[in-house]
Amino acid sequence: MNILIVEDEKSLVLEVYEFLSKEGFTVENAHTKRSAEEKILVNNYDFILLDLGLPDGDGFDLLRTLKNIKNREDAVIILTARGSVDDRISGLEQGADDYLAKPFSLNELLARIHAITRRKHKLESNEIAIKGFKINIQNRTIYYNDDRINLTKKEFEIFNYLVLNKKRVISRTNLTEHVWGDILEINSDSNFVDVHVKNLRKKLAQFAPIDWFETVRSIGYRINI
Repeated sequence: MNILIVEDEKSLVLEVYEFLSKEGFTVENAHTKRSAEEKILVNNYDFILLDLGLPDGDGFDLLRTLKNIKNREDAVIILTARGSVDDRISGLEQGADDYLAKPFSLNELLARIHAITRRKHKLESNEIAIKGFKINIQNRTIYYNDDRINLTKKEFEIFNYLVLNKKRVISRTNLTEHVWGDILEINSDSNFVDVHVKNLRKKLAQFAPIDWFETVRSIGYRINI
């Protein structure tokens, strides 16, 4: 999953960045409202961690800008020292998915990310079962029956994202954005996505038929179950 931290307190950004990176997320950061807007206009994110008190503007303005863009599915968690009930209500009413007052526990932040993911994809637990395969989105593991499948970080992220969005055709660009991050930094002529998918399929096919893992010609991929 791809996360954008919008926060001007650089020590906090570093702390959150290192923690979430170790948990397997792809993380970017923006220290100002303007730089955050530039990133949001180019990329889609699974989560945006948004500080309200930015040096060049109010985080609520950025939240409104984001929510006025059609077909955006970024989940927003507000991270701020503003702990009043009115601020929390305002953030939630303007479209934020959660509100975490500073100082906060990194483990609590992670738990809220998992909780929002479950709600967004209508999951009853952190485990997804699909044709004998079991994916744990919290522990970032995948098993077939009792056998653990050793995937690389990117292979897991690809499979996880496709399964969370099963029945939807996911374009190569969309997949690249959510697994690798900023698409401006990636060579559009590269076939690295197809190479990773090929390796992923090879590992899964060692355990069971995966005809439901489809390639949609000239577009991308789909888990068709």
